[in-house]
Amino acid sequence: MLQLKRILFPTDFSRRSERSLDVALELADRFGAELHMLHAIVLHADDPNDPAHLFPDPEEIRRRLEEIADRRMSTSLDSRSDHGVTVVRARRRGISTAPVILEHADEIGADLIVMSTHGRRGIEHILLGSVTEEVVRLAPCPVLTVRADAEVEESPTIRSILVPVDFSDHARGALSHARELADSFGARLDVLHVFERPIHPEIYLGGMPLETPEFSAVEGSLREALETFAREAPGPAVETAVHVTEGRAIPGILDFARDADSDLIVIATHGLTGMAHVLLGSVAEKVVRRASCPVFTVKPFGRNLVA
Repeated sequence: MLQLKRILFPTDFSRRSERSLDVALELADRFGAELHMLHAIVLHADDPNDPAHLFPDPEEIRRRLEEIADRRMSTSLDSRSDHGVTVVRARRRGISTAPVILEHADEIGADLIVMSTHGRRGIEHILLGSVTEEVVRLAPCPVLTVRADAEVEESPTIRSILVPVDFSDHARGALSHARELADSFGARLDVLHVFERPIHPEIYLGGMPLETPEFSAVEGSLREALETFAREAPGPAVETAVHVTEGRAIPGILDFARDADSDLIVIATHGLTGMAHVLLGSVAEKVVRRASCPVFTVKPFGRNLVA
């Protein structure tokens, strides 16, 4: 059983954030957890030299924003059926949204953060960035993301869970969490490994290409290793199927999730920051951005929900 006592739900009252509220309520109800709703009030620097003084002062703006936040949080909950969930509301000020969420999660000891992601790609993503991806990378606990344009059922049902693994200890932790979730929801577990052929410049071997095994030559041994990996991962016994495919990791995961009609992806993230993150990127963050189903990311550090 997952140790899930406090769920943090950050909201900006947009339609995309409202989509993930039903998921947060369902999880809080199922696991008997408190639901903490958070709204970050972020103001840009005010101009003290404005000669007109036609706008309200910063304190008045903040007061009005806080009143609006209170009303909207009440409206969001009133529009849903009574789950019997304990709800704690909070407003916090800050200069940037993600740090406000991360600080609040740390202060309340959040076990899980549930939030929406906009799913932007390409130059738009580079220019605008993503609050959600920063939270996914740095949060002290697992994060469950819901795609903003995804259709979420009023009572979300999880029937199949996909766990991509690379045989690392991080992946073992994600698989353990997935086992617990599958047991709680009575779901099927699909464990996937994508065999990715490395691409090396020929200069590495003096103009000769590196020899890499064909997928057909290693498929059997990979499947056997994956079966052992899945069997030995901690957690309750659940219906499990293992799958080995060839291709690039991210498209392979997304294509499998679409074809298998996965309701949830559980994946480990390395949690790198700074230049290491810029150079290596993150399969987990790209899956979060592009997956049509919710994604549950598990960290190699911080809070572990598995007893």
